[in-house]
Amino acid sequence: MNRAKGVLASLRLANSRRVALLLRTQPLSSQVIQFSNLSPCPFSLFKPTCIYDFLNTHQKNFFSSKPNSIAELILCNDWSEELEHELRNSIPILTHETVIYVLRKLDKDPEKASEFFNWVCEKSRFKPSSAICSLMLRTFVNGGYMKEFWVTMRKMKEQGFYIDEETYITILGIFRKEKMASDAAALTHFYNRMVQDNAMDAIAKKVVNIVIGSEWDDVVGKELGELKISLSDNFVLRVLKELRGHPPKILRFFHWAGQGPSYEHSSITYNATVRVLARGDSIAEFWNMVEEMKTAGYEMDIDTYIKISRQFQKIRMMEDAVKLYELMMDGPYKPSIQDCILLLRTIAASSKPNLDLVFRVVRKYEATGHSLSKAAYDGIHRSLTRLGRFDEAEKIMEAMRNAGYEPDNITYSQLVFGLCKVMRLGEACKVLDEMEERGCLPDLKTWTILIQGCCSANELDKALLCFSKMMEKECNADADLLDVLVSAFLSQKRINGAYTFLVEMVNKARLRPWQDTYKNLIQKLLGERKLEEALELLRLMKKHNYPPFPEPFDAYISRFGTVEDAWEFLKVLSFKEYPSPSAYLRVFKSFFEEGRHSEAKDLLYKCPHHIRMHVDICKLFGSASSNKVTS
Repeated sequence: MNRAKGVLASLRLANSRRVALLLRTQPLSSQVIQFSNLSPCPFSLFKPTCIYDFLNTHQKNFFSSKPNSIAELILCNDWSEELEHELRNSIPILTHETVIYVLRKLDKDPEKASEFFNWVCEKSRFKPSSAICSLMLRTFVNGGYMKEFWVTMRKMKEQGFYIDEETYITILGIFRKEKMASDAAALTHFYNRMVQDNAMDAIAKKVVNIVIGSEWDDVVGKELGELKISLSDNFVLRVLKELRGHPPKILRFFHWAGQGPSYEHSSITYNATVRVLARGDSIAEFWNMVEEMKTAGYEMDIDTYIKISRQFQKIRMMEDAVKLYELMMDGPYKPSIQDCILLLRTIAASSKPNLDLVFRVVRKYEATGHSLSKAAYDGIHRSLTRLGRFDEAEKIMEAMRNAGYEPDNITYSQLVFGLCKVMRLGEACKVLDEMEERGCLPDLKTWTILIQGCCSANELDKALLCFSKMMEKECNADADLLDVLVSAFLSQKRINGAYTFLVEMVNKARLRPWQDTYKNLIQKLLGERKLEEALELLRLMKKHNYPPFPEPFDAYISRFGTVEDAWEFLKVLSFKEYPSPSAYLRVFKSFFEEGRHSEAKDLLYKCPHHIRMHVDICKLFGSASSNKVTS
């Protein structure tokens, strides 16, 4: 039996490589690649810790005909029998990885994705998986194809498939964001029923309990055998999902399932296994399973790669993210340029970017015959400027120009950020002058980075000069920049300056500050016993339709304020003629808590009749005579 499985694995590997070759050689159209006679940018020669000068030329690829991939063939043609014939000739052997790859490429065109999905399922005798169906669900929802979404959901339920938890949460989030309450409720109902109605679910839980209950030994294997499980991909996926917090047991179960006489692991189960192992505490097991998958003749599908790569980037496992990128770029299902750029950005976002990782990504991208995009150049430049390696960053900018990409606000903003980070503020200011000389007008983001850099260096006056210059250039500020400057004022305990600046920006520049900017400044003003100014900000908040912010005023007035202060506060607080009874009640309670009963009673006499007679307020004052107060 093991020998038979070895033969099957060899055949699968041969088929996989055949598909890979078909994808790489692109038989769908004739292709001519013409290279410039000039030398390409030699990223392949980069050493980890140094930058070679870029040549003044760059490589470009020119294709004589389109499309140059399966997805492009589908996108560029109406669906027809001729197209189906071409697809059959181009991809005679459909694999899980190939279908996932093509559907990912078509996810911005739900109609084309649906046509391809229907073709592979109905006419190519390809058996879909929960992963493929879940991908289609995401495609339909993102494209607004709700009828197709629900049809697919129903078919999934009928055929015993289920939605993976990640897809369910993602789609549910979209429904809630779009206020599609009925769809959200129906999705949750379907999701729960898919789990509950599946007969395998109870058996899967038994398996999980056995596996988790003790260390793996012959007894565990015997207990599992006694269950007489009918193994399938769906069943294995359910167990793997429940074991995701137990990496060693995942591997034990995976290998036990693969030794059965009537079941063989597929690309679906291999990809599901590497997904659940892609964690910091099971990274060794993850890479071992990746190697085992390739030995068995399977490839990591592009959907699995994207999810694992983003997980690695999220938890800052950048070495593993780059290693995974290199592995995928060496295979048939290569990540997109967007994936490359995202990886470069994540590396650069570190306080001390690892340049070795940056250049490993770039070298691997170029090795596939691609020339660098503007965004890729910016990714390298961002890492260098964050490290303070400005001479090398300048060489990258020059290479960018030679490649036909003029540095823009993104590029210059990175340079400004790096210079501000090392307190070279004068040079940072000069960068904006250089931008203008080259015909690139600094935008609000560039100005904000410069001004924020000045504020971080405790150079508020310099920041205000830059702000004034920005306004003279007719570049309008926004709430973010206003918050940066107000926070800088407050950090220097210049409370009056912060107040004057904010009011002037609201009245003259027509800015609408963030709610938190208002709140922060109000609290600081009250801390300095500046009630009048704080009330003015409360009036501005009301003008900008922000909800009331009574909490600091209640505490301040009850301790330091007068009855007139309380009355003025209540008038400012109201959006109508009078504030709500609860607003009055809070002020009364605050006075009582401070032991200022006479002020509370004086305030009560100023209140309108319906407030004096309110049941909660009468109860608070606690006497019949209070209830009989008349105007």
